[in-house]
Amino acid sequence: MAKVAAYATASAKSPLAASIIERREPGPDDVVLDVLYCGICHSDVHQARDEWGGALFPMVPGHEIVGRVSRVGKNVTEFAPGALGAVGCFVDSCMHCEPCSEHHENFCEKGVAYTYNSTEMDRKTPTFGGYSKQIVVKEHFVLKVPAGLDVSSAAPLLCAGITTYSPLRQWNVKQGDKVAVVGLGGLGHMGVKLAASMGAEVTVLSTSRTKEADARKFGARHFEVTKDPATFKKLRGHYSFILDTVSAPHDYNAYLELLKPYGTMVLVGVPPEPSPVAAFALIGGNRKLAGSNIGGIKETQETLDYCAAHKIAPEVEIIPIQKVNEAYERMIRNDVRYRFVIDMASLS
Repeated sequence: MAKVAAYATASAKSPLAASIIERREPGPDDVVLDVLYCGICHSDVHQARDEWGGALFPMVPGHEIVGRVSRVGKNVTEFAPGALGAVGCFVDSCMHCEPCSEHHENFCEKGVAYTYNSTEMDRKTPTFGGYSKQIVVKEHFVLKVPAGLDVSSAAPLLCAGITTYSPLRQWNVKQGDKVAVVGLGGLGHMGVKLAASMGAEVTVLSTSRTKEADARKFGARHFEVTKDPATFKKLRGHYSFILDTVSAPHDYNAYLELLKPYGTMVLVGVPPEPSPVAAFALIGGNRKLAGSNIGGIKETQETLDYCAAHKIAPEVEIIPIQKVNEAYERMIRNDVRYRFVIDMASLS
C-alpha cells in the first residue's frame, strides 16, 4: 500500500482537512494517475455531509479527475507514463452483466464501484476520490483527454458534462429543436452550451434575470423568468425537450405543460423531497417525464471528444485545496460561476 496525501472529512459534521490515505499497489491492469485537477460537484457536499444517508467515513470526495499517468501495469495498452488521463464517477464494475456488456457500466447489475464513498468490487475496500495526489484505477475506467481540451477546465466534463450530454444524445436533440434548460448552474450552463452546439433553439428558464447575459453568451437565444406566472401561460406547449437541472423543490407539473405533444422532460437535478406529478400533466399531451444518470465509459469518452471537437469547456473558478471548505459554503449560496476546480498542485 502507498501512503498518499489527500483532503478528507472524518464525519458528516467535520470540515475537510489534510490527511493521509492508503492506495493499493497497482496491478497488471491498473493505471496510476497523479491528480492535476479535480472538480467539485454539488454531490460532493451532499455526500460529505451525509445528506443522502449511508456515508462512509473517512471520506475523500472528488469524481471529476484529470491527471497525468505516472505508472501502468504490464497489461495496459492504451496509456503510457506521461500521458493525460481522466476518471469520472465510477472506477469499476463486474464487466460481465448485460448493462456492462452494452457499455452502461454505471448500471452494473452487481453494483458499480463509485469513485468515492463506495467500495471496490470486493465490497470491503473503501474507495477514495480525487481530492488527493494520486489515484489507482483499472485501465478500462480511465478516459483519454483529447488534444484541444484545456486541462485546467476539463475536469467537470467527467460529471457535469456527461450528465447533460447523455440525455441530449439519448433523446436526439438536433438542429431546430426548441429546447428549454431549467436552471443555469453547474449542470445548466453545460446543458445550454451542448444543446446550442447541436443546433437547438435554447431557452433558459430561471428564477431571476441575474444570469441572462451569461445564458446568451453560452448560446441561449431566449431567457424567461419562472417567478412570473405569465411565463407559463406564454410558453405553454412550446418545447419539444426540457432539460431540468434544478435540485431545489419545484413543480414538475408546471414545466410539463410547457411541452409540445409527445415532448420529453428529463430530470438530472435531484431535489431533496419527492415531487408529485399529476397524471393529466402527462396524459394531456402524451408527454414523457424521464430521468438520466451520468453515462457509461464509452459515452463519457464521447463527451470528452465532442467537447474537444466543438471547443466546449465548462466555466470554472480554480482554487487551491485549502479553500475547499469555503468553496462548499459558496456552492450552497450559489456563489460560483459555474464550477469550482481544485488545482491539486496546492496539496503538499
